[in-house]
Amino acid sequence: MTASAVQGVTVPRFLYGTAWKEDATRGCVTTALEAGFRGIDTANQRKHYHEAEVGKALADALAAGLVRREGLFVQTKFTHRDGQDRRLPYDPKAPLATQVRQSFESSVEHLGVATIDGYLLHGPSARRGIPAGDLEVWRAMERLHDEGRVRLLGASNVTRDQVRTLCDSVRIAPAIVQNRCYASTGWDREVRALCRERGIVYQGFSLLTANAAEMRDPAFGRIVARVRRTPAQVVFRFALAVGMVCLVGSTSRRHLLEDLACTDFDLSPDEVDTIERIALG
Repeated sequence: MTASAVQGVTVPRFLYGTAWKEDATRGCVTTALEAGFRGIDTANQRKHYHEAEVGKALADALAAGLVRREGLFVQTKFTHRDGQDRRLPYDPKAPLATQVRQSFESSVEHLGVATIDGYLLHGPSARRGIPAGDLEVWRAMERLHDEGRVRLLGASNVTRDQVRTLCDSVRIAPAIVQNRCYASTGWDREVRALCRERGIVYQGFSLLTANAAEMRDPAFGRIVARVRRTPAQVVFRFALAVGMVCLVGSTSRRHLLEDLACTDFDLSPDEVDTIERIALG
């Protein structure tokens, strides 16, 4: 599996996304690790993730010798109160910096690791700009980085302007941006371009579910027919070609193996361009 490096840290080009799997999380993560995934994405947000079950799967794999800790990229997130349900990993009345610390300590306990490889702000608290509260959260994340407990900092669900503002307003700039990736925006072209300019790893999620209509486009179908691969494999191969890290969330072992195998064929430059522009007219 190919990988990219940022700030001296190797980030796998495929991450297994653990959202919305509830009690099946442990088994799904185990299946992903057995299939060859070495990057795991989760969040301390019980509303959509079961981080503790991710930790159980990691412990199982480490104990069985399936993986070694140094060969894993473990990523989780701090989620603001508005993105949580009643099952909070922190005291909602505490200062934001304390909430970050409490959420982080809870994640470390859940995941059974001493160091988090990627720690993300799970979306700014406003649709535009970076409010003062988010900068307070970021400073708390920076302190975790300073302590050697977090290797890379990042943010998810952000606009190009928010990425730029964050980069220009903090001491430790984001090394990771993770966004839902729509073909209708050129696969988040503007954010990806800024990430490339700033040396930020771009992670795309919902690459399949957000783009079902585009995957039925005749031009896309012709590419699938030429390479004789699945539509999902073509999407992931395209994403790698334009420099993305791909989040994959399938619960099927067969599909996971197929997704990782998308590196055994190439798309022509014209085919990459066709897919990038497929929803832009």
